[in-house]
Amino acid sequence: MLQLIKKMSVSLLMTVSILGHAVEAEPQFQIEKISQLQGIPWGMAQLNTDTLLVTILDGQLLKVDILTGETVELSGLPEIARFGQGGLLDVAIPPDFKDTGWVYFTYAHPTTSDEATTALARAKLLDNALVEWTDLVIADASSSKGQHFGSRIAFDGQGHVFFSVGDRGKRANAQDLSNHAGSILRVNMDGTVPADNPYVRHGQIRPEIWSFGHRNPQGLYFDQKTQHLWSNEHGPRGGDEINLIRVGANYGWPIVSYGKEYWAPIQVGESTSKEGVEEPKKVFIPSIAPSSLLIYRGDLFKEWNGDFLSTALALRHLNNVKLKSGKVYETRFLEDLKERLRDVIEASDGSLLISTDSGKILQLFPAHY
Repeated sequence: MLQLIKKMSVSLLMTVSILGHAVEAEPQFQIEKISQLQGIPWGMAQLNTDTLLVTILDGQLLKVDILTGETVELSGLPEIARFGQGGLLDVAIPPDFKDTGWVYFTYAHPTTSDEATTALARAKLLDNALVEWTDLVIADASSSKGQHFGSRIAFDGQGHVFFSVGDRGKRANAQDLSNHAGSILRVNMDGTVPADNPYVRHGQIRPEIWSFGHRNPQGLYFDQKTQHLWSNEHGPRGGDEINLIRVGANYGWPIVSYGKEYWAPIQVGESTSKEGVEEPKKVFIPSIAPSSLLIYRGDLFKEWNGDFLSTALALRHLNNVKLKSGKVYETRFLEDLKERLRDVIEASDGSLLISTDSGKILQLFPAHY
C-alpha cells in the first residue's frame, strides 16, 4: 500500500505500451495529499494560486486551500438531481473570469420527480456563496435512467463554451439530432446559440449541437496552442476513445464501436468504421473508463508537453497518450495508488491536481522539483 506523505518522493511502477509492446520503468514523483474530502470530488478548477473550487457529486461545492487543505462549503446551489451518475458535475473558470466573475457548472437538473437531464449554468462568487445562478442550457436529454450525463466544460477563448452530454442510456439518442443527448454542444458565453454553429436553421435539429454520435464523453479540452477541441468518452465493454472534435461531425455511436455488448462477446453496432464517421485517434481495449482529459502545456513535466492526460476509473491510473508522427504511444502512471482517479487539471505552476473517488485531492510534481 502506497502511503502518501506531503512532499515525499515515491517510486511508482510505470507500464509503457509502445506499438503493442509493454516495457516497465521506475519513474520518481513527488505526491502531495492536499485534502481528504467526503464524497466524490467530480470536478476541479483553480480559482487562484492558493484556492481550488471542487464539486462533490452529491451536490456540494467546496473551496479548498491548496496550501493547508482546509475546506469551506459554498451556499447558493440550485436543486440537484442525485441519482446514478448524476449530481453536481463539472466546474470551470472561463478565460474572461477576471472581467466577468462568472464560474461555469454542469449538473443533473431535475425535470420531473423521477427524471433529470444535463444542464449548463453559471454563477458568481460572493464571499462563500454563489449568486446570480443562471441556467444557460437545460439539455433536451431528460430520462429516468441514471447513466451517461457526461459532462465536462471547455472554452475556446473566443466567446464560446462547449459542454458534453451523454446518450442518457438510450443508444439511439446519439444519432437523433432532434435532441441533445449523445452530443457536444457549443453556445455563446451567455447560453445563446452562435450564428456559425453547424445546425442553425436546420429544421428539427437542435442548433446547439457541435458534434454527435457520442456515448458518454467525460473528457473535454480545448487546446489553445493548436485551437483544437478534443474529447474522450466511455465505450461499452472496450472501445473507450480519444477524438479530435470537428464541427458537425458524427462520431458513430452506436452504429460503429470498438466495444462489445455487456451481455455477450458480440460487437456493438455494424463495424468499427464506416464512411462518414470520424475515426478515433486512440481506442482503449479493454476499457480504462476515462473520466477527464487534459493536454499538458506546463513546464514541470517537459517530456509531457502536448501529451493527453486522462484519469482512469476502471483500470485505476493516470493515462498518458502521445500522438507523434502518425503513431500512438500510451503510458500508465500511478497504478500503485490503486485509486479510481476522477479528474486531472494542470495547476498554474505546472503541477497536476488529481481527484480520486475516495475523496482525495492530490498534487503531482516531478521528483526533482
